[in-house]
Amino acid sequence: MQAQANWENQLLDLAGHIPHPSIRPFFSYWAGDASLRKAYQQASVITAEHSKSFHFASGLLPEEKRSAVRALYAFCRTVDDIVDEVESKKDRDFELDYWRNIVQTASASTDDLVAAAWADTLTRYHIPRHYALQLINGVARDLSQTRYQTFDDLATYCYGVASTVGLMSMYIVGFKSHEAVSYAIKLGVALQMTNILRDVGEDYRNGRLYLPREELAFYGIKEDDIANGRLTSNWRQFMKFQIDRTRQLYKESWDGVKMLDREGQLAIGAASTFYCGILDYIEKHDYDVFTRRASLSAWGKVSRVPGLWLKIKSL
Repeated sequence: MQAQANWENQLLDLAGHIPHPSIRPFFSYWAGDASLRKAYQQASVITAEHSKSFHFASGLLPEEKRSAVRALYAFCRTVDDIVDEVESKKDRDFELDYWRNIVQTASASTDDLVAAAWADTLTRYHIPRHYALQLINGVARDLSQTRYQTFDDLATYCYGVASTVGLMSMYIVGFKSHEAVSYAIKLGVALQMTNILRDVGEDYRNGRLYLPREELAFYGIKEDDIANGRLTSNWRQFMKFQIDRTRQLYKESWDGVKMLDREGQLAIGAASTFYCGILDYIEKHDYDVFTRRASLSAWGKVSRVPGLWLKIKSL
């Protein structure tokens, strides 16, 4: 079965041609602001609690960019939690609109630490509001859609919840030209597909199946097989296809790393390398994503850094 690439043009259209920022961010003007410092510290705590890989990779950035990237993560995490944890539709809609307003105005009460850090980051790094609003709408899509027929459909979802994060991150770490956009989109799809493949069992128990139904049917896999966690030869072939395609996306996105400012290349390269390592874990454990959650150990991350550093040096 051949992977389709129609989705790439669709996602480039969604990203649009937003001009490369001509104004560099102002650094350190919040350094003496105790309330903002507290807000950024809270964003770092949230990042550490929810994503060890992201926390590790962002730790490779200079201090202020590290703080900003973690503010971005805390924003994304908070919006995602609204969709997953707030039960009342009225309350969900209210809270999502609250975050849309913060994005549109780039202002927030100092009482909301995550919002304060994120509003400051939006302003200082000239992050296009377009991408942040797409992220909110992408996450909210989980409220209305739990199945995807084709990979093209799924790639659009991946763009909304992950590629947008990569596009916003570019404005924080710095990038050299608009050509970096297509690579950030591919990396976002690869990262989200890794999450999807890792979390098949957990997502299904929560009523969601992100695997393309068209491809499941091609490999003769029914939802009942997933519900019962059957590790059949068909499942292994299906997962091999998914992993091969995702690895190819990581490979194709790598050229985008050299389009980033030098001080951000190691951090973004680390995020790519660490998540790709999750695919290795899934293969090593016979594609069992039903009874175990694939992850990369602390040593698994640290051991990859020297090779990654050499790869970055050669760019």
